[in-house]
Amino acid sequence: MPRAEFDAAGFYAALDAVRQARRLNWKQVAEQSGISASTLTRLAQKRRPDVDSLASLLSWSGLSGDEFVRVEGGLKSQPEPIGQIATYLRADPRLSEEGRSAMLDIISAAYGRLSEK
Repeated sequence: MPRAEFDAAGFYAALDAVRQARRLNWKQVAEQSGISASTLTRLAQKRRPDVDSLASLLSWSGLSGDEFVRVEGGLKSQPEPIGQIATYLRADPRLSEEGRSAMLDIISAAYGRLSEK
């Protein structure tokens, strides 16, 4: 399996473009995104953020983390449909944990029966 890496420099450049478009300084980015200024300094030094800081910055900026994953050979694997569906179900605030689990069981059973092997 090819090795995947996060493009911290590319992410920082895109984050900087968002910052400039919103006419903010880096201190304001830190305040609005809820991360420390030192995290932004590390990003400027092409170091990778921790996962929670990355999530906060992606949420704040509206950027997609997928755009910054680089894979040797340039080919990313395709996401599993059941994994994508599970993600959407977990994000739905109208569903209880029991409801999410039940829906995923139903969808998984139907998908397994109807998909081509």
